[in-house]
Amino acid sequence: MKRWLGSVVLMLLLNASSWAAVDLNTATQAELEAVRGIGPAKAKAIVVHREKNGPFKTLDGLAEVKGFGKASVDKLKNELTVAKAADKTEKK
Repeated sequence: MKRWLGSVVLMLLLNASSWAAVDLNTATQAELEAVRGIGPAKAKAIVVHREKNGPFKTLDGLAEVKGFGKASVDKLKNELTVAKAADKTEKK
């Protein structure tokens, strides 16, 4: 019984990273590709959109990326997150 419980705990620890939401504003193309429903072309489109337009403000902004619509964004909401962008305004 202890061996089985240890195996379950180990599996949970190894898979813990798959439970974490991927941040659209900081994820690499490879990290985005690891999300179910996002392949290489869509991951690249996210990165290119982010480079051209700046960070995403909300998850709904993903619908502006080629290959994503409202339905696909809704399906991905549990897998993705958008961290608040750091305020880049310098105070003098």
